[in-house]
Amino acid sequence: MGEVVYGTSSWSAPGWVGPFYPEGTKAGDFLQHYATQFRAVEADVTYYRVPDQGMTQRWRERTPPGFLLCAKFPRTIVFGGEGPRPDPEGVLAGDRARQDTEEFLAAMGVLGDRCGPLVMQFPYFNRAAFPEPGPFLDRLDAYLETLPRTYRYAVEVRNRWWVKGPLLKILRRHEVAFVLVEIGYLPHPASVAERFDLVTTDFSYARLIGDRKAVDERTKTFDRVVLDRGAGLRRWAPLLRRIAERVPRTFVFANNHYAGHGPATIRELASLVTGE
Repeated sequence: MGEVVYGTSSWSAPGWVGPFYPEGTKAGDFLQHYATQFRAVEADVTYYRVPDQGMTQRWRERTPPGFLLCAKFPRTIVFGGEGPRPDPEGVLAGDRARQDTEEFLAAMGVLGDRCGPLVMQFPYFNRAAFPEPGPFLDRLDAYLETLPRTYRYAVEVRNRWWVKGPLLKILRRHEVAFVLVEIGYLPHPASVAERFDLVTTDFSYARLIGDRKAVDERTKTFDRVVLDRGAGLRRWAPLLRRIAERVPRTFVFANNHYAGHGPATIRELASLVTGE
């Protein structure tokens, strides 16, 4: 059975001081302490801006050998810009996307052996953006062809009807992981896995995102679990065990918006997977 590497989506929530970080921990010390508790983390900050190499160098300095930092591609690449709605003309295309891709990969390269898979988190695209999946898939196929093989990649799509053979075939051809994601308006990955083989390369990647609105109505501090998501977690456990039998490594990250407190969620899932 392959290993399952657990972590959370980001490490910067101030409300974690006390429940997760020791009292008095300063923000600049969060990552260093986090790395004593988990072996990987997903950097959310890179979605909102292209990181500079100084930032990723500091991440490297504050984490031990064997720790892995996964990161999202900037939204200028996967969203098409910084506006309120996706710009289909800029998704994976144009001078801005090319330049930001080069700068993003250069910054992540500073991590060296601490660089984990890099994630393309695409938004939901309505018909005004892409009337059908074909043009998007063509764009994705061409973009993946340009990426250096020195990194590993994972792709998340949020259009439920796009998760079919053509998308999975492209990911397999480029040895890119399909992201299994649990988010409010999509079917649970366990249901999707009943219809399709979601293993597309030699590692797997899973994200527990949840329902942002439901959690925000209950907490703004993310210092505790505020929603019972046990039913969803119990569906994840056998799915992850089956996947781990097929690939050497599976990454799993929990967001605060899944149940209210990412560290508690991912620890509960880990215990369900191992049966401990």
